[in-house]
Amino acid sequence: VQLVESGGGLVQAGGSLKLSCASSGSILGLFGWYRRAPGKQRELVAQITATGSTDYADSVKGRFTISRDSAKRTVYLQMNSLTPEDTAVYYCNRQFIGREYWGEGTQITVSS
Repeated sequence: VQLVESGGGLVQAGGSLKLSCASSGSILGLFGWYRRAPGKQRELVAQITATGSTDYADSVKGRFTISRDSAKRTVYLQMNSLTPEDTAVYYCNRQFIGREYWGEGTQITVSS
């Protein structure tokens, strides 16, 4: 299974972006968006279960929304009210039956 992220780029503070994570296989299992900012450890941003339950890091609650479209085999991350602190490489992750898959990441840069 391959995960391919898209939708990254440069945006001004207060702006929005929508990331997509397209799977070459099914999207059964747990999906998450992680990010790694310069000089920081990778952190979990948002997760969505197979049944659609979601969870978010405190820093993005109310601003980010994770969703999934089984027909398109794609998981999304809608990001609103972006701040420079959201600048990072964002990675898509899938966990299913003891296996873990990662995308290569997409850069988000938020200018002040």
